[in-house]
Amino acid sequence: MEPAKRCNAITPFIVMEILEKIHKMEASGIDVIHMEIGEPDFNVPECVNKVGIEAFLSNQTHYTHSLGDIRLREAVRDYHQKTYGTTIDPGQILVTSGTSPAMLLLFSALVNPGDEIIISDPHYACYANFITYVQGVPVTVPIYEDEGFIFSPQAIQKKITSRTKAIFINSPANPTGVVIPEDRMKEIVDVARANGLYVISDEIYHGLVYEGKEHSIFEFTDKAFVLNGFSKLFAMTGLRLGYLISPPEFVRALQVLQQNFFICANSVIQLAGAAALTDADKETRVMREIYNSRRVYMIDRLKQMGFGMATEPTGAFYVFVNAKHISTDSYALSLDILEKAHVGVTPGIDFGANGEGYLRFSYANSLENLKIGLDRVEGYLKKQ
Repeated sequence: MEPAKRCNAITPFIVMEILEKIHKMEASGIDVIHMEIGEPDFNVPECVNKVGIEAFLSNQTHYTHSLGDIRLREAVRDYHQKTYGTTIDPGQILVTSGTSPAMLLLFSALVNPGDEIIISDPHYACYANFITYVQGVPVTVPIYEDEGFIFSPQAIQKKITSRTKAIFINSPANPTGVVIPEDRMKEIVDVARANGLYVISDEIYHGLVYEGKEHSIFEFTDKAFVLNGFSKLFAMTGLRLGYLISPPEFVRALQVLQQNFFICANSVIQLAGAAALTDADKETRVMREIYNSRRVYMIDRLKQMGFGMATEPTGAFYVFVNAKHISTDSYALSLDILEKAHVGVTPGIDFGANGEGYLRFSYANSLENLKIGLDRVEGYLKKQ
């Protein structure tokens, strides 16, 4: 007996395999500096703890509505109104156990076998696998360092066929940390509108922007899906809470899928999430300031080491650098840095063929640890 054939089409998530290798090294007593994983090193905001504990102790531990607790959905609506000036009906919001289940539900509802979704290359490692799993076809559009790692509307247009269903954007982006400018988002929407396509916008890193301003896709079109969650801005990774905002015509299908696959998200964490949206501004502002100081430091150090960086990242907590002068095999290079320098970094190949030759460094770690890690990388490079 063998696993189902659909499993063979799913590639490993390389950064998680590197993390698991690091865990083995740490278990044997080796000190490793983590710059591979995109997980905030902060604790959750105090209001999240407080409301979550109160909800648990008051026995608010039963199934919620399959779309999600109305208190959280209304908090999402209010947050979008305050942040972007957009009007979202709570009935369009589906609360999920993280953005990954939201993506699975979204593509299950949107994609028929053979339908195409346009994504950038490089892109977040799991996008293509979600599309492939539901028998869709991920169609990649290369984005380039010297063009700011930003989608070209002309390049998107060339990839559109009669099977294209949507254009998938991510801003601020993983792995590049790039924020798509307002005028470029409008141009992408224009391409989608002219071809009758939906836009899918992964906005999980919203709130973590250090220069300029991020924009929600709903500022420009209502023929769109928004993916967002609480793991990044609110440091709630292990609590697994996200949401999907959908056009009305897909809500019922998404709801039925949720009922069958997941029933609902964790009831206690949904209430904690509502508190994060309404009461955590002060703590997220402090986190953002600390991330920015790390960003500035890391950019400066990596440039001093000779890594290529035509475009500096202004969002998320990643720096994506050109390491082709060292090696064109980013996976082998990342493993060599791990083995010899005891620093975890993510190979660019994890994010698509056009990411080969790059490395992603995460600054979701303390400045003290980043200094130690970058000193080790510098020492490694001097020995090459």
